[in-house]
Amino acid sequence: MPGISKGPVVVIPARLAATRLPDKPLAPIAGEPMIVHVWRRAVEARLGAVVVACGEQRIADAVIRAGGTAVLTDPALPSGSDRVFQALQRFDPEGGHDPVVNLQGDLPTLDPALPAAAVAAMEALHADMGTLVCPIARDPERTDPNVVKAVVAWRDARVGRALYFSRAAVPAGEGELLHHIGLYAFRRRALARFVALPPSALERRERLEQLRALEDGMSIAAARVDTVPLGVDTPADLERARAILAAPRSPSPSSRP
Repeated sequence: MPGISKGPVVVIPARLAATRLPDKPLAPIAGEPMIVHVWRRAVEARLGAVVVACGEQRIADAVIRAGGTAVLTDPALPSGSDRVFQALQRFDPEGGHDPVVNLQGDLPTLDPALPAAAVAAMEALHADMGTLVCPIARDPERTDPNVVKAVVAWRDARVGRALYFSRAAVPAGEGELLHHIGLYAFRRRALARFVALPPSALERRERLEQLRALEDGMSIAAARVDTVPLGVDTPADLERARAILAAPRSPSPSSRP
């Protein structure tokens, strides 16, 4: 049985086994490892507790040196969601933290307001999960399979129900296409259900984990936001992040004083 409610928790999965950018979480940016910048953005979100789910001790050491909370997870786990769930079970075995935000560990320039937007969308639609979308502004991204698209049935201008996700340019016809941002809020029971499911047929075909949830009948709310965070996957992305974080940062409305 869950214990006393402790509010939301942000869990950041990180491991060193990146092929395009080896040791990515520890890549130095403005004098600190990238994972520390992501942890700082999560703290600035002011949602609640922040935990880094570390596949290796070196990542945990970097987080702890910065003052953060790190939990070691099995580096052989197949996905970030599995690492989030294992870290959550170890950090909060009584089940007090709910909802759970899965924040990727390669978003060092994240707008701290975005995690809360995913949680708010989930709560507004009483959904199992929440995520984020942003209108695609650049034509090449409409057909780029690396830009995941979301199909959303809008309840109003900012919140809707996600119907499908694809690497293809969907839906067909005239109109905007939506760039899916891979940040998720889960109700804790939904996360437990999700990681217990085997990979689904559409998930394997599209190589998109969130389709497992839709195929099993889980509901995903989507919030429309105005910015796509920079995901660091390549050396060029890393240089962009370094340039952004080298510049003086204006205090975020959600940042600590």
